[in-house]
Amino acid sequence: MTPLLKVGIVGGTGMVGQRFVQLLDGHPWFEVTAIAASAGSAGKTYEQSVQGRWKLAAPIPEKVKSIVVQDASKVEEVASGVDFIFCAVDMKKDEIKALEEAYAKTGTPVVSNNSAHRWTEDVPMVIPEINPSHLDVIAAQRKRLGTSTGFIAVKPNCSIQSYVPMLHALQEFKPTTVVASTYQAISGAGKNFADWPEMLDNVIPYIGGEEEKSEQEPLRIWGSVKNGAIVKASAPHITTQCIRVPVTDGHLATVFVSFENKPSKEEILERWRSFRGRPQELGLPSAPKQFITYFEEDNRPQTKSDRDVEGGMGVSAGRLREDSLYDFKFVGLSHNTLRGAAGGAVLIAELLTAEGYIKAKP
Repeated sequence: MTPLLKVGIVGGTGMVGQRFVQLLDGHPWFEVTAIAASAGSAGKTYEQSVQGRWKLAAPIPEKVKSIVVQDASKVEEVASGVDFIFCAVDMKKDEIKALEEAYAKTGTPVVSNNSAHRWTEDVPMVIPEINPSHLDVIAAQRKRLGTSTGFIAVKPNCSIQSYVPMLHALQEFKPTTVVASTYQAISGAGKNFADWPEMLDNVIPYIGGEEEKSEQEPLRIWGSVKNGAIVKASAPHITTQCIRVPVTDGHLATVFVSFENKPSKEEILERWRSFRGRPQELGLPSAPKQFITYFEEDNRPQTKSDRDVEGGMGVSAGRLREDSLYDFKFVGLSHNTLRGAAGGAVLIAELLTAEGYIKAKP
């Protein structure tokens, strides 16, 4: 049996860090051996550090309760005990960039849930089913950082995963214009109803920075690697509105789209049902067997009922129909803290491992 890769979670006490802890419990390839956070948490056991602020319904996994939390800023110390890290820290963007590069320069791969490096030209921002070829840019990044084994890879914004997979499956028809509105759960802000009571019976029509991410990050996902950098795509034109709604988990999107070569409804449904990516080909542990699930019912997908499709790692679509202004409209849904955050990052790490980018340190 191949030994499990040793994993560190930097930023392990926050909501996304807690998701990493939960998802990695019993993982067939990875084992959590280090958890790091702010200096205020350092020196406590993990159980002590999250006491009173554990946000998940499932209890803290027994295997991590007694792990002593380390100071995330002590990079060499944390990196020395792991093969790679997940990073989910709550810091200023420049501080995150510096911290992640410091870990990478120790020869430690970094799989980041943070947004800081999403536009660094030689850092791949990956949805594993859609743009695994962007991992090719890692060679250029390693050269820049002066390491043969370390690097940074990031996952994209959680909300775009509620509609980008469906559009990607239709790339052969050349989408030209996309209008999307996302209705986003409070866990996307790292909160629950206990610590954000203002969200009860409320909708907030603004999420800072979210619309720019939702309009631009898909173009980077659909871009190409050229001369050691990722060059974003020029189409389609995307405009969005992003709204916070009073649900715990799950981002829902309403989407309008026009194509250069308009498909039929039957062609769209066939592409969605048959779409498979590299994770499905490789049979990665966290990969959904059916990446896109289409619901025929007029009132599906629903956030509460359908966010956990394929263990929260699949995406859902419904209400596909022709539109009077655009070619088609549909509804999409993804689980924002599973597919959109920690689960998506775990899947990236599995892909990186399967493709030989993450290995056990000597």
